Amino acid sequence: MKFEILHKDLQSAARAGLLTTAHGQIQTPVFMPVGTQGTVKAVHTHELREDVGAQIILGNTYHLYLRPGCDIIERAGGLHRFNGWERPILTDSGGYQVFSLAHNRKLSREGAEFRSHIDGSRHFFSPERVINIERSIGADIIMAFDECTPGDADYAYASHSLELTQHWLDRCCEEMRRTQPLYGYEQSLFPIVQGCVYPDLRRRAAEHVASKNADGNAIGGLAVGEPTEKMYEMIEVVNEILPADRPRYLMGVGTPQNLLEAIARGVDMFDCIMPTRNGRNAQLFTAEGTMNMRNKKWEADFSPIDPEGSCFVDHDYSKAYLHHLVKVNEILALQISSLHNLAFYLRLMREAREHIQVGDFTPWKESCLRRLNNRL
Repeated sequence: MKFEILHKDLQSAARAGLLTTAHGQIQTPVFMPVGTQGTVKAVHTHELREDVGAQIILGNTYHLYLRPGCDIIERAGGLHRFNGWERPILTDSGGYQVFSLAHNRKLSREGAEFRSHIDGSRHFFSPERVINIERSIGADIIMAFDECTPGDADYAYASHSLELTQHWLDRCCEEMRRTQPLYGYEQSLFPIVQGCVYPDLRRRAAEHVASKNADGNAIGGLAVGEPTEKMYEMIEVVNEILPADRPRYLMGVGTPQNLLEAIARGVDMFDCIMPTRNGRNAQLFTAEGTMNMRNKKWEADFSPIDPEGSCFVDHDYSKAYLHHLVKVNEILALQISSLHNLAFYLRLMREAREHIQVGDFTPWKESCLRRLNNRL
């Protein structure tokens, strides 16, 4: 993997870069659509490429391990061949899913024992097991196994959790050195900075992560219940320490506003289920604010969905038409809304890159934030 910073904003820590992987180049800042089960919900791969312009997507280690399983993925030749996505893929480690199974898991220095949400069967993730699962999946970027600490955790819990995550990271790095990729191209391991909302823990975590000299680094355990301003504070604390010449990935975040604020603080990569999940629940993101397509006010509004023009190629659906599809529970409504929201997020990232390049990112960001906060 190679990362090159091409432009820097003079009024903030924002930067535009180019990340090169075995499956192609990625212009940063970048938003990565989430493909939990090997697919971005309700969206074909050709739509991701051609209509939305996605450069990279995510796969979910926990879910892909359970279904279809490593054997099937390996027999297919890796996830790229299994789902037909030729561009880069990133896989998380399953740490967040284990975190979300709080009542069905047990943590120790050896790893995490948990019950499947599907059938209740018992499974065990050690750091070594997770690395080997991610080898089987074959993503270009793979994440270290960690515990995602709740945003309201007390200091004692957060400190103990961080020690566990650091111990697991050491073992992940050793397993990466011991093993080889399965499909003829290199994979990059990204460590994850945890530490909840405590600056000293975040600094300790960032220093440990930086010492690994990894191809890139991630910031985890944010947008999990802590106040938004705390999230921004932790990003600033961490990015003072993480190497500036490596990509920084803020995991699971978030709203368009969150993305712009994080870019201004030096973050390069993002993922979140919000565009597709909210779209499936009839909430659309536009340059002028958010819209609930169930509202009667859209019933006879024949203007395009986005006031600045259609977000995805060759489709210019009206608000009235989408409102109708939502009201009659037409499956197409889920697809249109998901495509629209993904395209909006990716267009926002393209515009951010352009404004970093020309040198007016900060005033552009402030103008965007004023409009994005509207409820239409």
